[in-house]
Amino acid sequence: MLQRLIAIATVATLFSSSLTLAESKDPNQADKFPPSPLEITTPDPLVPRSPKDKQPLTLEEQQRLEIALDELNQQAAAKLQAGDQVTAFEIWNRELRLRHFLGSIAEVQALSRVGEIAWNQNNPQEVQYITQRLQVIQKQALPAKKSAQKGVDLELLRSLGVAYQKVRSPKPALEVYNQVLATVRQQQDAVAEVETLNTIGGLHLSWFDYPQAASTYEQLLAFATSRGDRLNEVAYLKQLADIYDKTEQPQQAINVQNKLAQIYLSENNFTAIPELKFAIASNYESLAKKNPTLLQDAFENYQEAYTTAWQLQQYVRAGEALQKLIALYRSQGQIDEALQASQILVEIEEQAVNYYGLMEAYDKIGQLYLERKEYPQALTAFQKGLELAQQLKHQETYFTQQIQKLSKTNF
Repeated sequence: MLQRLIAIATVATLFSSSLTLAESKDPNQADKFPPSPLEITTPDPLVPRSPKDKQPLTLEEQQRLEIALDELNQQAAAKLQAGDQVTAFEIWNRELRLRHFLGSIAEVQALSRVGEIAWNQNNPQEVQYITQRLQVIQKQALPAKKSAQKGVDLELLRSLGVAYQKVRSPKPALEVYNQVLATVRQQQDAVAEVETLNTIGGLHLSWFDYPQAASTYEQLLAFATSRGDRLNEVAYLKQLADIYDKTEQPQQAINVQNKLAQIYLSENNFTAIPELKFAIASNYESLAKKNPTLLQDAFENYQEAYTTAWQLQQYVRAGEALQKLIALYRSQGQIDEALQASQILVEIEEQAVNYYGLMEAYDKIGQLYLERKEYPQALTAFQKGLELAQQLKHQETYFTQQIQKLSKTNF
């Protein structure tokens, strides 16, 4: 993940630098940074008028032009397939210039398509041209005043949002989607509001902006809860739990995980409870490092994870919960409780036919008996562990050494 973040940051910096230089008004830079090929206004044989002519094309002219532009797209794709990227993008740039005559939405959709190709072909200059053109269209599409929502073209804004995502420009994409959100809220379009919030949340997540993602999914959660939408309520709670885990916010994670547990229990959906209780216990264990009084909550939730998993015959999860309990008991000096849990762990690993786990359980028992200086019991546990180690051809030397040490002890 770190490498991906570095790569994204590097590319974003390069694009940002390119945009800054390209927008320079210094005439001395004109030759070094030529104008975008998408802004060229030279008349084209495919269009019987100047781009400055504001008179729209007739329906027949539009149909002819659309067919011709589709052919240009195919020609460009063939050139790229043949390995001639330069010519391919020259053709695509011509197509994109002329798409303007078919309306903003058609142009943005074409920019989106070619922009994704440019990104995948690692062509930052072309991505820059397309991003600049999208920004021009965005500026023209947004109303001068925030209150003028009625004049907003939602279809165009959504197309812009998709296009920005294709060229990996999250900031302008979010600007566009926030404009969409403000508009659909004013229109009281609940379905569109949820759809837009989901898009915004996913965009924040894709760029690892977890705080903003959490804020968005909290809004979605409140929306689903208020409408009794249990299916989406569960989905948003899961998403929030994952975000809070990734951002190491154990208390926030516990809050949403407990809500999930309540929902599962109310619906008699016990299958997911062991994993959920295990996660809650783990978060309490993290909090207990600063507040030891919360360690009891970790104990209780690990115990619930173990007992529920055992009842559901989820032996692997039951074993994992018991291992956590054993470690906690041992850290608190509760050796008797740790031994009892270890004996149960042996039964669970036998049920799960997990010989590696069984071997490790005998090792834990041996170590616990050593702490109590009950050497005969420790020796028995290590001998059972050795038998399994020999079958598995794993850790034989370790168990042999433990047995040799005990054999020299006068007990």
